[in-house]
Amino acid sequence: MKHRKFQLGILILIIIGVFSVAPAFDFSEIENKVVEFTLDNGLKFIVLPRHDVPVIYCRTIANVGGANDPKDEAGLAHIFEHMAFKGTKEIGTSDLKKEMKWMEEEDRIFSQILEERAKRELADSAKLAELEIKFREAVDSANAYVITNEFGQIYKREGGVNMNAGTGYDMTAYLANYPANKLELWMAMESDRFLNPVLHEFYKEKEVVAEERRMTRESSPQGKLQEEMLAAAFLSHPYGRSILGPMSDILNYYRPSAIEYHKKFYVPSNMVVAIVGDVEIKNVMKLAEKYFGRIPYSPKPRQVMTIEAPQNGERKVIVREKTQPMGWCAFHIPSTRHPDMIALNALADYIGQGRTSLLYKKLVKEDKIAMHAAAFTGYPAEKYPTLLSIISVPAKDHTNDECDTEIIKIIEQVKTELMSAEELDKIKARAKANLINEIAQAGGTFTGLAFNLAYYDIVHGDWRELFRQIDKINSLTAEDIKRVANEYLDINKRTLALLEPEVE
Repeated sequence: MKHRKFQLGILILIIIGVFSVAPAFDFSEIENKVVEFTLDNGLKFIVLPRHDVPVIYCRTIANVGGANDPKDEAGLAHIFEHMAFKGTKEIGTSDLKKEMKWMEEEDRIFSQILEERAKRELADSAKLAELEIKFREAVDSANAYVITNEFGQIYKREGGVNMNAGTGYDMTAYLANYPANKLELWMAMESDRFLNPVLHEFYKEKEVVAEERRMTRESSPQGKLQEEMLAAAFLSHPYGRSILGPMSDILNYYRPSAIEYHKKFYVPSNMVVAIVGDVEIKNVMKLAEKYFGRIPYSPKPRQVMTIEAPQNGERKVIVREKTQPMGWCAFHIPSTRHPDMIALNALADYIGQGRTSLLYKKLVKEDKIAMHAAAFTGYPAEKYPTLLSIISVPAKDHTNDECDTEIIKIIEQVKTELMSAEELDKIKARAKANLINEIAQAGGTFTGLAFNLAYYDIVHGDWRELFRQIDKINSLTAEDIKRVANEYLDINKRTLALLEPEVE
Protein backbone atom coordinates (compact mmCIF):
# COMPACT_ATOMS: atom_id res chain seq x y z
CA MET A 1 0.00 0.00 0.00
CA LYS A 2 1.29 3.41 -0.87
CA HIS A 3 0.05 6.83 0.10
CA ARG A 4 -0.18 8.97 -3.00
CA LYS A 5 -1.22 12.45 -4.00
CA PHE A 6 -2.29 11.14 -7.37
CA GLN A 7 -4.38 14.15 -8.34
CA LEU A 8 -1.17 16.15 -8.61
CA GLY A 9 0.57 13.37 -10.49
CA ILE A 10 -2.17 13.06 -13.09
CA LEU A 11 -2.21 16.78 -13.78
CA ILE A 12 1.56 16.95 -14.09
CA LEU A 13 1.51 14.04 -16.51
CA ILE A 14 -1.08 15.81 -18.60
CA ILE A 15 0.86 19.06 -18.88
CA ILE A 16 4.45 17.91 -19.32
CA GLY A 17 6.21 15.44 -21.55
CA VAL A 18 7.73 15.21 -24.98
CA PHE A 19 8.07 18.06 -27.41
CA SER A 20 6.96 16.14 -30.46
CA VAL A 21 3.56 16.72 -32.02
CA ALA A 22 1.06 14.14 -30.79
CA PRO A 23 0.44 11.44 -33.38
CA ALA A 24 -2.97 10.84 -34.88
CA PHE A 25 -5.16 9.00 -32.42
CA ASP A 26 -8.78 8.01 -32.76
CA PHE A 27 -10.37 8.79 -29.41
CA SER A 28 -13.87 8.04 -30.64
CA GLU A 29 -12.93 4.45 -31.47
CA ILE A 30 -11.99 3.81 -27.84
CA GLU A 31 -14.82 5.87 -26.37
CA ASN A 32 -17.43 4.03 -28.42
CA LYS A 33 -16.23 0.68 -27.08
CA VAL A 34 -16.68 1.70 -23.45
CA VAL A 35 -19.76 0.18 -21.83
CA GLU A 36 -21.35 1.67 -18.74
CA PHE A 37 -23.95 0.01 -16.55
CA THR A 38 -25.24 0.55 -13.03
CA LEU A 39 -26.47 -2.06 -10.58
CA ASP A 40 -29.70 -1.61 -8.64
CA ASN A 41 -27.69 -0.65 -5.55
CA GLY A 42 -26.19 2.33 -7.40
CA LEU A 43 -22.73 0.94 -8.17
CA LYS A 44 -21.51 2.10 -11.58
CA PHE A 45 -19.30 -0.07 -13.79
CA ILE A 46 -17.26 1.32 -16.68
CA VAL A 47 -15.88 -1.47 -18.86
CA LEU A 48 -13.62 -1.42 -21.91
CA PRO A 49 -12.90 -4.80 -23.56
CA ARG A 50 -9.37 -5.03 -24.95
CA HIS A 51 -8.31 -8.46 -26.13
CA ASP A 52 -4.67 -7.78 -27.04
CA VAL A 53 -3.33 -9.49 -23.88
CA PRO A 54 -5.07 -11.88 -21.41
CA VAL A 55 -4.97 -9.38 -18.54
CA ILE A 56 -7.56 -7.32 -16.69
CA TYR A 57 -6.95 -3.98 -14.96
CA CYS A 58 -9.46 -3.44 -12.18
CA ARG A 59 -9.86 -0.08 -10.46
CA THR A 60 -12.36 0.70 -7.71
CA ILE A 61 -12.65 4.33 -6.66
CA ALA A 62 -14.68 5.45 -3.68
CA ASN A 63 -15.86 9.04 -3.79
CA VAL A 64 -14.39 9.76 -0.37
CA GLY A 65 -11.05 11.16 0.70
CA GLY A 66 -9.37 13.40 3.21
CA ALA A 67 -11.79 16.24 2.45
CA ASN A 68 -14.63 14.12 3.87
CA ASP A 69 -12.98 13.33 7.19
CA PRO A 70 -14.80 14.31 10.40
CA LYS A 71 -13.36 17.33 12.16
CA ASP A 72 -12.03 15.43 15.17
CA GLU A 73 -11.01 12.34 13.19
CA ALA A 74 -8.99 13.73 10.31
CA GLY A 75 -7.21 10.99 8.37
CA LEU A 76 -9.93 8.32 8.58
CA ALA A 77 -10.08 8.01 4.79
CA HIS A 78 -6.35 7.39 4.78
CA ILE A 79 -6.51 4.63 7.36
CA PHE A 80 -9.13 2.84 5.23
CA GLU A 81 -6.49 2.64 2.52
CA HIS A 82 -4.56 0.51 5.01
CA MET A 83 -7.55 -1.43 6.34
CA ALA A 84 -8.70 -2.50 2.88
CA PHE A 85 -6.11 -5.27 2.81
CA LYS A 86 -6.69 -6.56 6.33
CA GLY A 87 -9.44 -8.91 5.24
CA THR A 88 -13.12 -9.65 5.74
CA LYS A 89 -15.27 -12.10 7.71
CA GLU A 90 -13.75 -14.93 5.67
CA ILE A 91 -10.26 -13.64 4.93
CA GLY A 92 -7.62 -12.65 7.46
CA THR A 93 -8.84 -14.56 10.51
CA SER A 94 -8.43 -18.06 11.90
CA ASP A 95 -11.48 -17.79 14.17
CA LEU A 96 -13.72 -14.77 13.58
CA LYS A 97 -16.01 -15.46 16.52
CA LYS A 98 -13.17 -15.49 19.04
CA GLU A 99 -11.43 -12.55 17.37
CA MET A 100 -14.63 -10.49 17.44
CA LYS A 101 -15.01 -11.16 21.14
CA TRP A 102 -11.61 -9.63 21.80
CA MET A 103 -12.21 -6.81 19.31
CA GLU A 104 -15.29 -5.84 21.31
CA GLU A 105 -13.14 -5.85 24.43
CA GLU A 106 -10.60 -3.61 22.67
CA ASP A 107 -13.34 -1.13 21.80
CA ARG A 108 -14.84 -1.23 25.30
CA ILE A 109 -11.55 -0.45 27.01
CA PHE A 110 -10.48 2.14 24.46
CA SER A 111 -13.79 3.93 24.95
CA GLN A 112 -12.86 4.30 28.60
CA ILE A 113 -9.42 5.57 27.64
CA LEU A 114 -11.02 8.23 25.41
CA GLU A 115 -13.33 9.31 28.23
CA GLU A 116 -10.38 9.76 30.55
CA ARG A 117 -8.26 11.53 27.92
CA ALA A 118 -11.11 13.96 27.31
CA LYS A 119 -10.61 15.26 30.85
CA ARG A 120 -7.26 16.63 29.66
CA GLU A 121 -5.39 18.15 32.62
CA LEU A 122 -7.80 16.49 35.06
CA ALA A 123 -7.25 12.99 33.65
CA ASP A 124 -6.19 10.33 36.16
CA SER A 125 -2.76 9.20 34.93
CA ALA A 126 -2.79 6.08 37.11
CA LYS A 127 -6.17 5.04 35.73
CA LEU A 128 -4.97 5.67 32.18
CA ALA A 129 -1.90 3.55 32.73
CA GLU A 130 -4.01 0.70 34.09
CA LEU A 131 -6.43 0.94 31.15
CA GLU A 132 -3.54 0.96 28.69
CA ILE A 133 -2.23 -2.32 30.11
CA LYS A 134 -5.65 -3.97 29.80
CA PHE A 135 -6.06 -2.51 26.33
CA ARG A 136 -2.73 -3.94 25.13
CA GLU A 137 -3.70 -7.34 26.47
CA ALA A 138 -6.98 -7.21 24.53
CA VAL A 139 -5.17 -6.09 21.36
CA ASP A 140 -2.69 -8.96 21.64
CA SER A 141 -5.51 -11.45 22.26
CA ALA A 142 -7.48 -10.25 19.21
CA ASN A 143 -4.41 -10.20 16.96
CA ALA A 144 -3.62 -13.80 17.90
CA TYR A 145 -6.43 -14.86 15.55
CA VAL A 146 -5.31 -12.67 12.63
CA ILE A 147 -3.83 -14.31 9.55
CA THR A 148 -1.43 -11.59 8.46
CA ASN A 149 -1.72 -10.45 4.85
CA GLU A 150 -3.94 -13.34 3.79
CA PHE A 151 -5.69 -11.02 1.33
CA GLY A 152 -2.41 -10.24 -0.40
CA GLN A 153 -1.25 -13.84 -0.28
CA ILE A 154 -4.37 -15.02 -2.13
CA TYR A 155 -3.90 -12.25 -4.64
CA LYS A 156 -0.28 -13.16 -5.42
CA ARG A 157 -0.94 -16.89 -5.44
CA GLU A 158 -3.58 -16.44 -8.14
CA GLY A 159 -1.30 -14.39 -10.40
CA GLY A 160 -2.27 -10.89 -9.34
CA VAL A 161 0.27 -8.07 -9.57
CA ASN A 162 0.40 -4.40 -8.57
CA MET A 163 -2.22 -4.66 -5.86
CA ASN A 164 -2.26 -1.23 -4.30
CA ALA A 165 -4.36 1.52 -2.81
CA GLY A 166 -4.05 5.25 -2.46
CA THR A 167 -5.82 8.06 -0.66
CA GLY A 168 -6.24 11.61 -1.87
CA TYR A 169 -8.35 14.48 -0.63
CA ASP A 170 -10.98 13.69 -3.29
CA MET A 171 -11.11 9.90 -3.36
CA THR A 172 -9.71 6.54 -2.32
CA ALA A 173 -8.60 4.10 -5.02
CA TYR A 174 -8.07 0.34 -4.92
CA LEU A 175 -6.11 -1.24 -7.74
CA ALA A 176 -5.46 -4.76 -8.98
CA ASN A 177 -4.16 -6.43 -12.14
CA TYR A 178 -5.10 -10.07 -12.72
CA PRO A 179 -4.90 -12.73 -15.43
CA ALA A 180 -8.15 -12.50 -17.42
CA ASN A 181 -9.35 -15.90 -16.17
CA LYS A 182 -9.34 -14.57 -12.58
CA LEU A 183 -12.09 -12.00 -13.12
CA GLU A 184 -14.54 -13.89 -10.92
CA LEU A 185 -11.98 -14.20 -8.13
CA TRP A 186 -11.38 -10.46 -8.21
CA MET A 187 -15.14 -9.80 -8.19
CA ALA A 188 -15.61 -12.08 -5.19
CA MET A 189 -12.73 -10.61 -3.16
CA GLU A 190 -13.29 -6.97 -4.05
CA SER A 191 -17.01 -7.07 -3.32
CA ASP A 192 -16.43 -8.98 -0.09
CA ARG A 193 -14.28 -6.26 1.44
CA PHE A 194 -17.09 -3.74 0.97
CA LEU A 195 -19.88 -6.18 1.89
CA ASN A 196 -18.23 -7.77 4.92
CA PRO A 197 -15.48 -5.44 6.14
CA VAL A 198 -13.80 -6.44 9.38
CA LEU A 199 -11.30 -3.97 10.76
CA HIS A 200 -8.72 -6.54 11.79
CA GLU A 201 -5.71 -5.05 13.63
CA PHE A 202 -7.30 -1.59 13.60
CA TYR A 203 -5.53 -0.34 16.71
CA LYS A 204 -2.24 -1.88 15.57
CA GLU A 205 -2.51 -0.28 12.14
CA LYS A 206 -3.13 3.20 13.48
CA GLU A 207 0.30 2.95 15.10
CA VAL A 208 1.67 2.37 11.59
CA VAL A 209 -0.15 5.50 10.43
CA ALA A 210 1.25 7.45 13.39
CA GLU A 211 4.76 6.40 12.37
CA GLU A 212 4.00 7.41 8.78
CA ARG A 213 3.08 10.85 10.06
CA ARG A 214 6.28 11.10 12.09
CA MET A 215 8.40 10.17 9.08
CA THR A 216 6.69 12.18 6.35
CA ARG A 217 5.53 15.23 8.29
CA GLU A 218 6.99 15.73 11.73
CA SER A 219 10.53 14.65 10.79
CA SER A 220 10.44 16.14 7.31
CA PRO A 221 11.09 19.86 6.77
CA GLN A 222 9.32 19.67 3.41
CA GLY A 223 6.39 17.88 5.03
CA LYS A 224 6.11 20.62 7.64
CA LEU A 225 6.22 23.27 4.91
CA GLN A 226 3.48 21.49 2.98
CA GLU A 227 1.13 21.38 5.96
CA GLU A 228 1.81 25.01 6.91
CA MET A 229 1.22 26.17 3.35
CA LEU A 230 -2.11 24.35 3.03
CA ALA A 231 -3.29 25.50 6.45
CA ALA A 232 -2.55 29.12 5.48
CA ALA A 233 -4.10 28.85 2.01
CA PHE A 234 -7.34 27.17 3.13
CA LEU A 235 -8.88 28.66 6.24
CA SER A 236 -12.27 26.96 5.85
CA HIS A 237 -12.15 24.21 3.25
CA PRO A 238 -10.85 20.77 4.35
CA TYR A 239 -8.08 20.95 1.73
CA GLY A 240 -6.29 22.92 4.45
CA ARG A 241 -6.13 19.91 6.78
CA SER A 242 -3.50 17.22 6.76
CA ILE A 243 -4.60 14.18 4.80
CA LEU A 244 -2.89 12.03 7.44
CA GLY A 245 -4.62 13.88 10.25
CA PRO A 246 -2.94 15.44 13.28
CA MET A 247 -1.20 13.05 15.66
CA SER A 248 -3.84 13.55 18.36
CA ASP A 249 -6.61 12.42 15.99
CA ILE A 250 -4.61 9.39 14.84
CA LEU A 251 -3.96 8.27 18.41
CA ASN A 252 -7.66 8.67 19.26
CA TYR A 253 -9.12 6.78 16.30
CA TYR A 254 -11.95 4.59 17.62
CA ARG A 255 -13.03 1.56 15.62
CA PRO A 256 -16.83 2.01 16.11
CA SER A 257 -16.52 5.57 14.74
CA ALA A 258 -14.49 4.28 11.79
CA ILE A 259 -17.16 1.67 11.07
CA GLU A 260 -19.85 4.36 10.97
CA TYR A 261 -17.68 6.41 8.59
CA HIS A 262 -17.29 3.36 6.35
CA LYS A 263 -21.05 2.70 6.36
CA LYS A 264 -21.68 6.28 5.26
CA PHE A 265 -19.13 6.70 2.47
CA TYR A 266 -18.00 3.28 1.20
CA VAL A 267 -21.34 2.39 -0.32
CA PRO A 268 -22.22 1.33 -3.88
CA SER A 269 -23.88 4.62 -4.81
CA ASN A 270 -20.64 6.42 -3.89
CA MET A 271 -18.24 4.20 -5.85
CA VAL A 272 -17.22 3.52 -9.43
CA VAL A 273 -15.55 0.38 -10.79
CA ALA A 274 -13.54 0.49 -14.02
CA ILE A 275 -12.33 -2.66 -15.77
CA VAL A 276 -10.13 -2.59 -18.86
CA GLY A 277 -8.87 -5.77 -20.45
CA ASP A 278 -9.68 -9.17 -21.86
CA VAL A 279 -13.31 -9.45 -20.79
CA GLU A 280 -16.71 -10.05 -22.31
CA ILE A 281 -19.36 -7.52 -21.35
CA LYS A 282 -22.08 -10.10 -20.68
CA ASN A 283 -19.82 -12.00 -18.33
CA VAL A 284 -18.79 -8.82 -16.49
CA MET A 285 -22.43 -7.86 -16.01
CA LYS A 286 -23.34 -11.35 -14.80
CA LEU A 287 -20.50 -11.50 -12.27
CA ALA A 288 -21.04 -7.91 -11.15
CA GLU A 289 -24.65 -8.68 -10.31
CA LYS A 290 -23.69 -11.93 -8.59
CA TYR A 291 -21.03 -10.43 -6.34
CA PHE A 292 -21.33 -6.65 -6.11
CA GLY A 293 -25.12 -6.86 -6.36
CA ARG A 294 -25.08 -8.47 -2.89
CA ILE A 295 -24.09 -5.16 -1.29
CA PRO A 296 -27.21 -3.39 0.03
CA TYR A 297 -28.25 -0.03 -1.33
CA SER A 298 -27.41 3.02 0.76
CA PRO A 299 -28.08 6.63 -0.26
CA LYS A 300 -25.25 8.63 -1.74
CA PRO A 301 -23.68 10.74 1.01
CA ARG A 302 -23.59 14.50 0.73
CA GLN A 303 -20.26 15.85 -0.42
CA VAL A 304 -18.34 18.78 1.04
CA MET A 305 -20.44 21.95 1.12
CA THR A 306 -17.86 24.36 2.58
CA ILE A 307 -16.72 27.05 0.17
CA GLU A 308 -13.39 28.77 0.78
CA ALA A 309 -13.93 32.51 1.02
CA PRO A 310 -11.93 34.72 -1.38
CA GLN A 311 -8.44 35.50 -0.13
CA ASN A 312 -8.19 39.24 0.39
CA GLY A 313 -4.52 39.60 1.21
CA GLU A 314 -1.15 37.91 1.09
CA ARG A 315 -0.56 35.21 3.70
CA LYS A 316 2.96 34.26 4.67
CA VAL A 317 4.36 31.45 6.80
CA ILE A 318 7.97 30.62 7.58
CA VAL A 319 9.29 27.24 8.70
CA ARG A 320 12.85 27.24 10.04
CA GLU A 321 14.82 24.01 9.87
CA LYS A 322 18.39 22.84 9.40
CA THR A 323 17.87 22.12 5.74
CA GLN A 324 18.00 23.50 2.22
CA PRO A 325 15.74 26.56 1.79
CA MET A 326 12.65 26.28 -0.36
CA GLY A 327 9.92 28.68 -1.45
CA TRP A 328 6.31 27.83 -2.28
CA CYS A 329 3.78 30.38 -3.42
CA ALA A 330 0.20 29.46 -4.26
CA PHE A 331 -2.77 31.16 -5.90
CA HIS A 332 -6.40 30.13 -5.61
CA ILE A 333 -7.91 28.75 -8.80
CA PRO A 334 -11.20 26.91 -9.62
CA SER A 335 -11.87 23.18 -9.55
CA THR A 336 -10.98 20.91 -12.45
CA ARG A 337 -14.53 21.16 -13.80
CA HIS A 338 -14.21 24.90 -14.46
CA PRO A 339 -13.71 25.96 -18.11
CA ASP A 340 -10.59 27.95 -17.17
CA MET A 341 -8.66 24.88 -16.03
CA ILE A 342 -7.32 23.98 -19.48
CA ALA A 343 -5.81 27.46 -19.78
CA LEU A 344 -4.51 27.34 -16.20
CA ASN A 345 -2.82 23.99 -16.86
CA ALA A 346 -1.18 25.51 -19.93
CA LEU A 347 -0.14 28.56 -17.92
CA ALA A 348 1.57 26.34 -15.36
CA ASP A 349 3.33 24.50 -18.19
CA TYR A 350 4.54 27.78 -19.69
CA ILE A 351 5.76 29.12 -16.34
CA GLY A 352 7.37 26.08 -14.85
CA GLN A 353 7.27 22.71 -16.59
CA GLY A 354 10.49 21.42 -18.05
CA ARG A 355 13.76 22.93 -19.25
CA THR A 356 12.13 25.33 -21.70
CA SER A 357 9.85 26.89 -19.10
CA LEU A 358 10.26 30.50 -18.03
CA LEU A 359 11.26 29.54 -14.50
CA TYR A 360 13.93 27.07 -15.54
CA LYS A 361 15.46 29.33 -18.18
CA LYS A 362 15.63 32.36 -15.91
CA LEU A 363 16.25 31.01 -12.39
CA VAL A 364 18.21 27.84 -13.11
CA LYS A 365 19.95 28.28 -16.44
CA GLU A 366 20.60 32.00 -16.81
CA ASP A 367 20.79 33.49 -13.30
CA LYS A 368 21.80 30.22 -11.59
CA ILE A 369 20.04 31.28 -8.41
CA ALA A 370 17.92 28.12 -8.16
CA MET A 371 18.59 24.39 -8.28
CA HIS A 372 14.98 23.67 -9.16
CA ALA A 373 11.87 25.62 -10.04
CA ALA A 374 8.45 24.38 -11.13
CA ALA A 375 4.80 25.32 -11.43
CA PHE A 376 1.77 23.04 -11.28
CA THR A 377 -1.99 23.08 -10.76
CA GLY A 378 -4.32 20.86 -8.78
CA TYR A 379 -2.51 20.47 -5.49
CA PRO A 380 -3.65 19.29 -2.99
CA ALA A 381 -6.57 18.01 -5.09
CA GLU A 382 -8.92 19.23 -7.79
CA LYS A 383 -12.55 18.25 -7.22
CA TYR A 384 -13.03 21.54 -5.34
CA PRO A 385 -11.40 24.94 -5.94
CA THR A 386 -7.67 24.40 -5.61
CA LEU A 387 -4.27 26.04 -6.12
CA LEU A 388 -1.74 26.92 -8.78
CA SER A 389 1.63 26.53 -7.11
CA ILE A 390 5.15 27.72 -7.87
CA ILE A 391 8.05 26.06 -6.04
CA SER A 392 11.69 27.09 -6.06
CA VAL A 393 14.79 25.65 -4.38
CA PRO A 394 17.59 28.24 -4.15
CA ALA A 395 21.08 27.30 -5.27
CA LYS A 396 24.00 27.42 -2.84
CA ASP A 397 24.64 30.92 -1.46
CA HIS A 398 21.31 32.17 -2.83
CA THR A 399 18.03 32.85 -1.04
CA ASN A 400 14.29 32.47 -1.25
CA ASP A 401 14.00 36.25 -1.57
CA GLU A 402 16.18 36.28 -4.68
CA CYS A 403 14.10 33.55 -6.29
CA ASP A 404 10.84 35.21 -5.29
CA THR A 405 11.88 38.49 -6.87
CA GLU A 406 12.40 36.78 -10.21
CA ILE A 407 9.22 34.71 -9.86
CA ILE A 408 7.21 37.90 -9.43
CA LYS A 409 8.82 39.32 -12.59
CA ILE A 410 7.86 36.21 -14.53
CA ILE A 411 4.29 36.41 -13.25
CA GLU A 412 4.05 40.01 -14.41
CA GLN A 413 5.54 38.97 -17.75
CA VAL A 414 2.86 36.39 -18.47
CA LYS A 415 0.20 38.92 -17.46
CA THR A 416 1.43 41.55 -19.91
CA GLU A 417 3.02 39.64 -22.79
CA LEU A 418 1.29 37.28 -25.18
CA MET A 419 3.15 34.01 -25.71
CA SER A 420 4.23 33.19 -29.24
CA ALA A 421 2.25 30.90 -31.51
CA GLU A 422 5.24 28.54 -31.57
CA GLU A 423 5.29 28.29 -27.76
CA LEU A 424 1.54 27.70 -27.65
CA ASP A 425 1.86 24.89 -30.19
CA LYS A 426 4.54 23.21 -28.05
CA ILE A 427 2.36 23.39 -24.96
CA LYS A 428 -0.59 21.91 -26.82
CA ALA A 429 1.59 19.15 -28.27
CA ARG A 430 2.91 18.19 -24.84
CA ALA A 431 -0.56 18.17 -23.31
CA LYS A 432 -1.98 16.04 -26.11
CA ALA A 433 0.94 13.62 -26.21
CA ASN A 434 0.69 12.91 -22.51
CA LEU A 435 -3.08 12.61 -22.58
CA ILE A 436 -2.85 10.15 -25.46
CA ASN A 437 -0.27 8.15 -23.53
CA GLU A 438 -2.66 7.98 -20.58
CA ILE A 439 -5.45 6.70 -22.79
CA ALA A 440 -3.31 4.34 -24.84
CA GLN A 441 -2.00 2.35 -21.89
CA ALA A 442 -4.53 0.03 -20.31
CA GLY A 443 -3.44 0.33 -16.73
CA GLY A 444 -0.54 1.78 -14.83
CA THR A 445 -0.66 2.10 -11.07
CA PHE A 446 -2.25 5.48 -10.51
CA THR A 447 -2.34 6.26 -14.22
CA GLY A 448 -3.54 4.47 -17.30
CA LEU A 449 -6.92 4.16 -18.93
CA ALA A 450 -8.55 1.95 -16.30
CA PHE A 451 -7.69 4.36 -13.50
CA ASN A 452 -8.59 7.47 -15.49
CA LEU A 453 -12.02 6.21 -16.53
CA ALA A 454 -12.98 5.86 -12.86
CA TYR A 455 -11.09 8.99 -11.82
CA TYR A 456 -12.76 11.22 -14.40
CA ASP A 457 -16.17 9.88 -13.47
CA ILE A 458 -15.64 10.62 -9.78
CA VAL A 459 -13.70 13.88 -9.96
CA HIS A 460 -14.69 15.40 -13.32
CA GLY A 461 -18.28 14.18 -13.09
CA ASP A 462 -18.28 12.01 -16.22
CA TRP A 463 -15.75 9.52 -17.62
CA ARG A 464 -16.45 10.92 -21.09
CA GLU A 465 -14.65 14.11 -20.08
CA LEU A 466 -11.42 12.18 -20.53
CA PHE A 467 -12.09 12.01 -24.26
CA ARG A 468 -13.12 15.66 -24.50
CA GLN A 469 -9.80 17.03 -23.33
CA ILE A 470 -8.18 17.06 -26.77
CA ASP A 471 -10.87 19.33 -28.20
CA LYS A 472 -10.47 21.68 -25.25
CA ILE A 473 -6.71 21.76 -25.70
CA ASN A 474 -7.06 22.41 -29.42
CA SER A 475 -9.35 25.38 -28.79
CA LEU A 476 -6.89 27.04 -26.40
CA THR A 477 -5.49 30.45 -27.41
CA ALA A 478 -2.63 32.60 -26.17
CA GLU A 479 -5.23 35.18 -25.16
CA ASP A 480 -6.88 32.58 -22.90
CA ILE A 481 -3.61 31.98 -21.08
CA LYS A 482 -2.91 35.69 -20.64
CA ARG A 483 -6.45 36.25 -19.37
CA VAL A 484 -6.29 33.57 -16.65
CA ALA A 485 -2.86 34.84 -15.59
CA ASN A 486 -4.39 38.25 -14.93
CA GLU A 487 -7.49 36.85 -13.30
CA TYR A 488 -5.86 34.41 -10.88
CA LEU A 489 -2.21 35.35 -10.32
CA ASP A 490 -2.62 38.29 -7.96
CA ILE A 491 0.58 38.68 -5.95
CA ASN A 492 -1.33 40.59 -3.29
CA LYS A 493 -3.64 37.59 -2.73
CA ARG A 494 -1.20 34.72 -2.71
CA THR A 495 -0.03 32.37 0.01
CA LEU A 496 3.73 32.31 0.46
CA ALA A 497 5.34 29.52 2.49
CA LEU A 498 9.09 29.63 3.04
CA LEU A 499 11.45 26.97 4.35
CA GLU A 500 14.35 28.94 5.77
CA PRO A 501 17.64 27.74 7.31
CA GLU A 502 17.46 27.69 11.08
CA VAL A 503 19.20 30.70 12.63
CA GLU A 504 22.06 29.53 14.84
